[in-house]
Amino acid sequence: MTTALPRLAPAYVGAVAIGSYAVHRLLAPSVRARLLRRCSTNADNLDAGRWDTLVASALLAEGPLELPYALLLLAVLGYAEYAYGAWWAAGTFAFGHVGASLLVYGGLRAVRAGGRTRSATDVGPSYGHHAVLGALGALLPRGAARTSACAGLLALTARPLLRGRPGFTDVGHLAALVLGIALVPGCERALHYRPGRNPPQ
Repeated sequence: MTTALPRLAPAYVGAVAIGSYAVHRLLAPSVRARLLRRCSTNADNLDAGRWDTLVASALLAEGPLELPYALLLLAVLGYAEYAYGAWWAAGTFAFGHVGASLLVYGGLRAVRAGGRTRSATDVGPSYGHHAVLGALGALLPRGAARTSACAGLLALTARPLLRGRPGFTDVGHLAALVLGIALVPGCERALHYRPGRNPPQ
């Protein structure tokens, strides 16, 4: 069965890149800062019931996307869409983004973080990106390839946490990666054995 080329991933990455560039270039710094804070999944916004930030935060980045990161994001999301379908790629991204955002929020509340941490800017596609990356690693063939990929991704993502004074976004990246890996056992059979669809080798 022929698999269609990804469309959702390029559209999403392009929209984030263009939107973030426009916000950075066209808005005054004070206006840009207010907009980014309003779209952030920080503790102040979520405590105030601004749950729309769980969506808005994935549509903007704090600054223009650097080309290497934009290409990496496109490669990861595009392959996920190509191999497993747009719904799976989008669902995994959303699960990781929302799940990690809520876990970070819960952690900040538990430690009673205050000041700048509560109102910090927290936007961008990185939580969803890490979740999709983790899920792709966990979907590799069972054995050494899967174990090595997951262990390597966990080690790289946990590295900032071991270097002293990590930011809460570092915790969010690790949480999103773990959520992506943990998501796979529940959907692996459906992904690999859909009628008329050959699983990627």
